[in-house]
Amino acid sequence: MERAIPLMIQGTHSDAGKSAIVTALCRIFKQDGYKTAPFKSQNMALNSYITVDGKEIGRAQGVQAEAAGIVATTDMNPILIKPTGEYQSQIVVHGKPYRNMKAGEYRQDFFEEGYKLISESYNRLAEGFERIIIEGAGSPAEVNLNDRELVNMRVAQIANAPVILVGDIEKGGVFASLVGTLQLLAPEDKKRVIGVIINKFRGDISLLKPGLDWFEEYTGVPVLGVVPYIHNLLIEAEDSVVLSKYSSAQNSTKDIDIAVIRLPFISNFTDIDPLFEETDCHVRFVKNIEELGEPDLIILPGSKNTIEDMLFLHNTGLANRILDLVYKKDKMIFGICGGYQMLGDQITDPYEVESSLKEIHGLGLVPMKTTMTLNKTTVLSKGIAHFGDVRISVEGYEIHMGETYLEEDWNHLIHLTDRSEGIITLDKKIIGTYFHGIFHNDPFREVVLNELRMTKGLEPIENRASFARKKEEGFDLLAEVVRENIQLDRIKKLMEEYYANHIHLSK
Repeated sequence: MERAIPLMIQGTHSDAGKSAIVTALCRIFKQDGYKTAPFKSQNMALNSYITVDGKEIGRAQGVQAEAAGIVATTDMNPILIKPTGEYQSQIVVHGKPYRNMKAGEYRQDFFEEGYKLISESYNRLAEGFERIIIEGAGSPAEVNLNDRELVNMRVAQIANAPVILVGDIEKGGVFASLVGTLQLLAPEDKKRVIGVIINKFRGDISLLKPGLDWFEEYTGVPVLGVVPYIHNLLIEAEDSVVLSKYSSAQNSTKDIDIAVIRLPFISNFTDIDPLFEETDCHVRFVKNIEELGEPDLIILPGSKNTIEDMLFLHNTGLANRILDLVYKKDKMIFGICGGYQMLGDQITDPYEVESSLKEIHGLGLVPMKTTMTLNKTTVLSKGIAHFGDVRISVEGYEIHMGETYLEEDWNHLIHLTDRSEGIITLDKKIIGTYFHGIFHNDPFREVVLNELRMTKGLEPIENRASFARKKEEGFDLLAEVVRENIQLDRIKKLMEEYYANHIHLSK
């Protein structure tokens, strides 16, 4: 097999829709018979994905691999940066924690090593696939950072990849951002840009046509597509910036009101995605007492800094309000990973793994203690969930630094072959687990929601729609919309021409 022909997608700014375009192209090239892989050299995200060998990569690359119909590996995202607070981040290299660094330290001390491992990862992928769709990060025109960047044009140089620049028209100023980005690129980098795609368009395309003509004449760069805004796209988000689009207000037209606590260091919030697809559920992210109200279900999600997020609950009064809702209003609470740790009596961090605050009291809903450790658990898991008298097979993944000890003999939620995990009270009102993705298990999600319905005197809903099936349909819908609105044949031709002209530069 020859080396893969690459294409890189960069954006004018964060959240321009690069991940969605890469996901669509991975699916499109798969549909067209190419063995395709995604690649992102360096990803900063709190939503992560566990590979089959128990390694941690950016969630977007895991999802893109799924769209391409392949198994994700750490070569697709060799460096993952997970912010931990206090201007520090945990650096994850090939799926395992390397060490915590501040931004300046990372740029100064890690650049050469990072460049080497990125090059090695890309070259391994290039030998095993026919097409590689590369995703950049932020903007390639960050002139203050470009001398030591490891994620945009330097990666295009490593891969000898042509670049398509994506602009988000929904936020306004798309032509200014595209033109400005092109003008700030170094001459050799600007030559790599084979075209632009305008993303998230709403309205009459004929009204945009004069702008497209002007842009092409002014810059000499072709517009290769205008992709419309896709409503209710079932593609997992990676950046917590997307949470701002969710309302915190209650909706009385839905049977079940679910409040997810929007922790400052929230992570893996894609755990909640399947609940958004349930027609009887209204899911909202809340960050204060006023927004919380009296939901039927309170979800404490994952956290990259459990102690600091627990402090947030105490300082905002949310901790006491949650206790009132559980004890006085008989509401259900469900903690996942960091949220599970918060259900206990105490969380300690003797090695300052996450926080300089070495100890904090939890909610005290469960007699257990959690100690942060230097070793990180990253594993795909499966077992049997015990929900009252119901037994349900479940799968998930675990990513946590802490070890949790129950101080009394409580009922475990999930029983694995070699251990038991999580907790559930006899009345099924307090539930916690380290299993990320627990709600992605359709039967488990159904039994929890029906428990809430019966508590409210409502009839249960059986045979709820498969979230996995909806996800596959989401990949196909995204690919269909993008295919119909970009010049795919022209893009393929430009990729092949660029590759043919630069093959002598590839290893």
